[in-house]
Amino acid sequence: MFSDFDFDVIWRSLPYLFKEGMTFTLTLTAMATVGGIIFGTLLAMMRLSRFRWLSAVAGTYVNLMRSLPLLLVIFWFYFLVPYIGAWVIGSPTPIQVGAFWSSVITFTMFEAAFFCEIMRAGIQSVSRGQTYAAYALGLNYWQTMGSVILPQAFRNMIPVLLTQTIVLFQDTSLVYVLSITDFLGAASKVAQRDGRLVEMYVFAALVYFIICFTASRLVRVLQQRVAIVR
Repeated sequence: MFSDFDFDVIWRSLPYLFKEGMTFTLTLTAMATVGGIIFGTLLAMMRLSRFRWLSAVAGTYVNLMRSLPLLLVIFWFYFLVPYIGAWVIGSPTPIQVGAFWSSVITFTMFEAAFFCEIMRAGIQSVSRGQTYAAYALGLNYWQTMGSVILPQAFRNMIPVLLTQTIVLFQDTSLVYVLSITDFLGAASKVAQRDGRLVEMYVFAALVYFIICFTASRLVRVLQQRVAIVR
């Protein structure tokens, strides 16, 4: 199978693969991670709220998202977001969202459910004495969360947050269903164009492995350092 392996097709395709494909993959990963952490933190605070209805709404959202295949959610948001946007702004016709922003919204909303559970665990890992001490100083709930609890929770959860980001990086390859040129999509296009499926898919798998393995090792080192500090 590897007797006629063509390394030249990989070499010729490197600028396209990394300039077009990997750039999109990293951009989507970064935007979805930041958006997912922000929205997930809000969901976590809602789940821990003393208001049952607020906790129920957040819990329903998290359980729903975690129970659905990501591929299905991608299709849902791609076809529904234009109509939802039109309903919000009162437009008679669907708004033009585009495949890129549909994918950003999809991954942000989907990953927020997982980041929510991570942040909820991080918040609960902080001693209740910290909360009581903040209240004793006259801080309200939001000031206590923003100035006392969340900074400690983020520090505790950094390794897990980064691990989830690695999973998100791998999942971005699913945007191929929207005909978006991510790294895997770019490799697939070159493979189909040149008839070199083995070369391109082996190379894509190798790149994903190197990036994810290296990132996982760095997360492990960071986790050990955080554990020592604590």
